[in-house]
Amino acid sequence: MTVTVETLDKLQRRITLTLPAEAIAGEVTSRLKKLARTVKADGFRPGKVPMSVVTQRYGYSVQYEVVNDKVGEAFNSAANEAKLRVAGQPSITQKDEAPEGAIAFDATFEVYPEVVIGDLASAEVERVSSEVTDAAIDKTLDILRKQRRTFAQRPADAGADEGDRVTIDFEGKIDGEPFAGGKAEGFQFIIGEGQMLEQFDKAVRGMKTGENKTFPLQFPEDYQGKDVAGKEADFLVTMKKIESQVLPEVDEAFAKSLGISDGTVEALRADIKKNLEREVKFRVLARNKGAVMDALVSVAQLDVPQALVKSETDRMVESARADLKQRGIKDADKAPIPAELFTPQAEKRVRLGLVVAELVRANGLQAKPDQLQAHIEEMSQSYEKPAEVVRWYLSDRQRMSEVEAVVIENNVTEFVLARAKVTDKQLPFDELMTA
Repeated sequence: MTVTVETLDKLQRRITLTLPAEAIAGEVTSRLKKLARTVKADGFRPGKVPMSVVTQRYGYSVQYEVVNDKVGEAFNSAANEAKLRVAGQPSITQKDEAPEGAIAFDATFEVYPEVVIGDLASAEVERVSSEVTDAAIDKTLDILRKQRRTFAQRPADAGADEGDRVTIDFEGKIDGEPFAGGKAEGFQFIIGEGQMLEQFDKAVRGMKTGENKTFPLQFPEDYQGKDVAGKEADFLVTMKKIESQVLPEVDEAFAKSLGISDGTVEALRADIKKNLEREVKFRVLARNKGAVMDALVSVAQLDVPQALVKSETDRMVESARADLKQRGIKDADKAPIPAELFTPQAEKRVRLGLVVAELVRANGLQAKPDQLQAHIEEMSQSYEKPAEVVRWYLSDRQRMSEVEAVVIENNVTEFVLARAKVTDKQLPFDELMTA
């Protein structure tokens, strides 16, 4: 086999492969003979089909298969011999001209780039931190209380107020005509919790049981119901029932209902604090990790293989289709999703992946077994049965690969933060949790 390697562009290469026609013909004949032992054809017993018939039926497909196999083997051998790190799949085309008794092919492909990581001391990173305050614990307690609230009928002369659960009949019309989704009977919602549009929510406040009210409502331009978005409707509302919410007291009974064994409020608050601190830690780490990755890419120089970008773009498109299918969208697998929508993000991911891989390789930042174990055990603490969660991760290679990727990213984050220009910022708890 004769191999020629050409540089077409920064990352693009071309290898010319020359294969003996005799070797291909011999392999085709060998495979056809093997196929003839089992192939079936009308008028012939199994294994007795003439080679002429087998060749006529299967010759082209076998020829195609053999050429693909031989070219693939030749390309891999040539790439290894030339010590090329091939990025993506090569594009193979047969040449019109070839030496006598041979078939020639051009394999065009990209190689992995040289990644040059600059001085990390020049990288600027904002490192955030946050604390779990008593106010955060109180807010969480309020959420837990609301999850266990009950409702009691309000007196007939009492008007609906913030936090009340109301039952209403309503009908909306646009230009005097009803519209889809604009009518309901016995509809329930809680005032002030964002379940209805703000105008609707405010209009119902103060109404008493049995009262009717008509009011205008302007639908937002970006309203999810496209048929009514940006239009004004007139609503007639009839108040059927008003119930005030009753929140449980934060006491020993409440603590025990949440699984606190000794039933004390102090133990409940301590448990909430521990869970919130775990969540804060992961959110802070994720935010700092993102800042580190952006800074790392900013000091790196490399050319990005478009073959890898295309592969990542295709993967993102398929992921989008899978998401549509999970949501119950009909024919999601055929949805016309333009690949170019994902190209910028795909290129960013590929660039970051190449930079991180080089930093890990050059500085020995691979995940160590004790780091993997510690990370899994920490994640498991947020579940009811931590030991089962640990076994679940350890029993699956794919899940362990995902854990390994996270640990490596953590190692990279620590490595860069120890060398970059770091500005520390304290984030309020609420801002961190809503970011």
